[in-house]
Amino acid sequence: MGKLKTHKATSKRFKVTGSGKLMRTRQGKSHFRRKKPARVKALFVEMTEVKGRGIRERIRKLIPYATNK
Repeated sequence: MGKLKTHKATSKRFKVTGSGKLMRTRQGKSHFRRKKPARVKALFVEMTEVKGRGIRERIRKLIPYATNK
């Protein structure tokens, strides 16, 4: 059987934790940040977990070799 191709844009946006959780970066990090308070800008640094089961399965298909990095 042949190898599966990794969707490169997806692999750059999502990371897999050691426990297997799928993490994503927050939106709005690079545009109109001057207006936002420091408290809100600090939230952009941390990653959040992908919640929906359907979207998790779709991302797993796009990055089939994503291991616990």
